[in-house]
Amino acid sequence: MSPDMMFNLLTKALGQTLQMVVIAGLIGSLIGLPIGVFLATSGKGELFPAPAVNRVIGLIVNAARSTPFIILVVAIIPFTRLVTGTSIGTYAAIVPLTIATIPFFARLVEAAIREIDTGLIEAARAMGATPMQIVFKVLLAEARPALMAALTMTMVSLIGYSAMVGAVGGGGLGDLGIRYGYQRFMPEMMLAVVVVLIVLVQLVQSAGDLLARRFDKRNRKN
Repeated sequence: MSPDMMFNLLTKALGQTLQMVVIAGLIGSLIGLPIGVFLATSGKGELFPAPAVNRVIGLIVNAARSTPFIILVVAIIPFTRLVTGTSIGTYAAIVPLTIATIPFFARLVEAAIREIDTGLIEAARAMGATPMQIVFKVLLAEARPALMAALTMTMVSLIGYSAMVGAVGGGGLGDLGIRYGYQRFMPEMMLAVVVVLIVLVQLVQSAGDLLARRFDKRNRKN
């Protein structure tokens, strides 16, 4: 295979991977964020006390998180076909990627919210703040660095998941590595795919770390 052809294939596959990761990450995070906030604030005696609902949602989140991703992809094929009209290709892969993102990000958000000093919540309550005001002006504001780190971790995980869906015709870098690197015995293509994935992960991680530091009040004071 000529270098130009390899470059064109890598560029196309990278574009598909970025499309899957960005769309699934955006939709999954937007849905996972309120779920995570609810899980962190709906226990007994908390802002939105609903222990029974908390337990039910927690069980659903745990069940979704414990399902191996490749099994999830196959298990929801009927749903994927219903949403996209097909079970293969980039757009079809976005469906299981999004579903996998929601519980993953929700638990990270819950952990980030629970790390906030409860004294801040009590102080806001003493000043007459409503529960929703506490969520937006205290919890989410204080947890911004941790939430940015959670989003970074989610995007990095999605890059790995997006490579995995290549095994079932999902497109992207994983599909390219399997079809050319493995099935056609082209180790140079497999190596190129691995290198691109490593570079992509490093770029996402570095960008996320930079944004987390910018949101950290301790760094702004120095």
